[in-house]
Amino acid sequence: MDSAEQVRELVEPVVAASGLELVDVEVRKGLVRLSVDRPGGVDLDAISAVTPDVSAVLDAHDPVPGHYELEVSSPGLERPLRTPEHFRRFVGSTVSIRTQPGVEGERRLQGTLVSADDEAVVVSPVTGDARRVAYTEIERARTVFEWGPPPRPGHSKPAGRSQRRASTS
Repeated sequence: MDSAEQVRELVEPVVAASGLELVDVEVRKGLVRLSVDRPGGVDLDAISAVTPDVSAVLDAHDPVPGHYELEVSSPGLERPLRTPEHFRRFVGSTVSIRTQPGVEGERRLQGTLVSADDEAVVVSPVTGDARRVAYTEIERARTVFEWGPPPRPGHSKPAGRSQRRASTS
C-alpha cells in the first residue's frame, strides 16, 4: 500500500465524521494534500474545523516518512476525477480526459460525460463519435468549468438606476 492509500484509510473516517467527503489525496515529497467537499460546497470554516483532527490522526500513525506540510482544501471548480463514483456524480458534465500513452485514439478527449459504470466512461466530444475509455486507460481526468456566455451589449442595467426605481415605487 502506498502512502496516499495509507493516508486515505486513516483520514477518511475523520473527514466523514465532520460531515465532509474526502475527494482526493495527494502525497508528494514534503506535501500531503487533501481535497474535501460536501453537497453545496465546502467553506473555510469546515476546512478549518477538520484540519486539526486530520493532523492529529496523521501525527499519531505517521504514514508519511519525513517532514511534510498538510494542506486541506476544496477540490475547486475543475476537480479531479479518480474513482467510478467521482465519474458517476458528474455524468452530464463536461470533462477532460488524458489517456495513458499507447492507448488507441487521441490522448486528449474533452466532451460531455455520457455514462460511467464500474469499468469505463463514455465521453461525447463536441464533434465526432462518443468514445468509451476504460479507467485503466485514463492517466488523468477532471471536470471542466464552463463560464456562461458574456452579457450581450446594452442588456445590463446599471445598479444605481434599478435602485432609484425601486426606491421611488
